[in-house]
Amino acid sequence: MTRAYLDYNATTPVDPEVLAAMTPYFAENFGNASSVHSAGQRARGAVDRARESVAALIGAKPSEIVFTSGGTESDNLAILGAAAASGPPAHFITTTIEHHAVLHSFQSLEKRGFRVGYVPVGASGVIDPEEIRRALRPETTLISVMHTNNELGSIQPIEEIGRVALEADIYFHCDAVQSAGKLSLDVDRCAVDLLSISAHKFYGPKGVGALYVRPGTPLGPQFHGGHQERDRRPGTENVPGIAGMGKAADLARKNLAADASRIAALRDRLEQALLAEIPSVRVNGDRARRVSNTSNLTFTAAGGEALMIALDLQGVACSTGAACSAGAVEPSHVLLAMGLSPDDARSSLRFSLGRPTTAAEIDHAIRVIPGVVEHLRALSPLSASMLSAR
Repeated sequence: MTRAYLDYNATTPVDPEVLAAMTPYFAENFGNASSVHSAGQRARGAVDRARESVAALIGAKPSEIVFTSGGTESDNLAILGAAAASGPPAHFITTTIEHHAVLHSFQSLEKRGFRVGYVPVGASGVIDPEEIRRALRPETTLISVMHTNNELGSIQPIEEIGRVALEADIYFHCDAVQSAGKLSLDVDRCAVDLLSISAHKFYGPKGVGALYVRPGTPLGPQFHGGHQERDRRPGTENVPGIAGMGKAADLARKNLAADASRIAALRDRLEQALLAEIPSVRVNGDRARRVSNTSNLTFTAAGGEALMIALDLQGVACSTGAACSAGAVEPSHVLLAMGLSPDDARSSLRFSLGRPTTAAEIDHAIRVIPGVVEHLRALSPLSASMLSAR
């Protein structure tokens, strides 16, 4: 069966060059990077080279990179670490459309006496920087806003928000997990103090990520043990994973422009065909201000969960939203925050393309999706009334 994998925002395959870069550190060069003997120093060299590569991807210095287990830990370390350094009743600002790694971190802080302001978002899925400014309080110590939304692909005005934070002398954290490898990143241009990325979103291995920390940013460690990562993240370094992340960062910088152009053309072709061939379909979020690989569509009266399963049986892999929310009965918090009804939110799918996506995969998706949508709508006793209401 022809298959089309269109869920690259959930995860990406490890690039063959990345795998080759990792392989020696599983067995041949297996030393502990904290050991002083030659085996340990070979491992240390791999970590240092990777740190340089990851720093170059985001316009940072190698000394400003802290390796973690992934985007979730990076977000948690940034937010909970900032809280540990300030203490309650400090006030934080975030948005209603953040990844749960951010939202749940702030919710845990609220239970401990901290205060959090959640800035709303409109139908575009793009935050107004002035809303961030209006949410400021004298006791605000951290702003956390994602760069690219994982469900919509919408790109937030990070540079403008960074200026708001800079003018108010407030620390600024950015979850850039869905941006690294897709958009050009520069921590100084964005005026961020903390920035999270994850290797498996740009063809690196799972289980490794990084947090950029601007010098002078107060950050309390969330783990305790050794002195690794400048006392920010103790524990024996995942040398194969870190080496792989470094190689993936090198490839991302090399392929960024070419990937974006080719993938955007394929995404637009898929989207335009579905809008033309299927009635009552709409694109969620700002169609111009979004990353090149993502399309979030509402298929009215087609039930996203059933549609996703039916498409998988026909060889099309996509998502109803965030992968870590799979199996949840609640509609997407992102789509609800934008003003979609629960029914429409439940009838939405995310298609996300990647470097390996081919024109043949897009052709297969275009052939399959209209028929599956029509079939599911025919099975729904409410579909006729819902469609006539549009």
